[in-house]
Amino acid sequence: MIGIIGAMEEEVAHLVKRCEEREEIVQGPYHFYKGKLSGKEVVLVRAGIGKCNAAACTQALIDRFQPSYIFNTGIAGAISPEVHILDLVISKDAVQYDVDVTRFDYPLGKVPGDKKVGYDADARLLELAVEVNQKINPEHNSFIGRVVTGDRFVSSHETKEYLKKTFDAACCEMEGAAIAQIATKNGVPFVILRFISDEANNEAVYEEFETKAIEKTVNFMLEFLRRV
Repeated sequence: MIGIIGAMEEEVAHLVKRCEEREEIVQGPYHFYKGKLSGKEVVLVRAGIGKCNAAACTQALIDRFQPSYIFNTGIAGAISPEVHILDLVISKDAVQYDVDVTRFDYPLGKVPGDKKVGYDADARLLELAVEVNQKINPEHNSFIGRVVTGDRFVSSHETKEYLKKTFDAACCEMEGAAIAQIATKNGVPFVILRFISDEANNEAVYEEFETKAIEKTVNFMLEFLRRV
């Protein structure tokens, strides 16, 4: 079974509608939707926005369903100057950029107790994601790179430049690295798949491209699941 986590209702609802043999399972605050997408057994859930919501939801998903993989889908802001609106960023790894324990000689972004800065995605899935996106979205690019996560919506040139310089980030969002942390602790392979809705700067046009980015997310995920 594959676990699919989105942050917002809009990111999950379209996939839920496509589910065959759908069953809703309520556990605490979470509504899990179990069924089949593109012939694969899946469980979908909306985590809510932010790192705490994402981490708690991921652990609940693992405890209840023991997924073989976790896919985090959704939208993000571009950090790398090479990444543009409606491109796809596939996580090489994910880092919580707002973790700072440097006072005790930890590298910036490293959670005490973890082996290193960030969490590595499942390598087998990365090239597959590029192949799928090239097939269904040939007009836009795919990037394998670092996803950085923090509890803020980035919309300034200064923060964008900081994230690029400090972490060599491809994109930023608010859930992925927290999902990656919990998946890694539980030994569950993961990948973060984020279509770009804005360029994380003072001219952020999030609302304008949010719907288009979500549409691309749904179409991509259906084909990606066929190939996994």
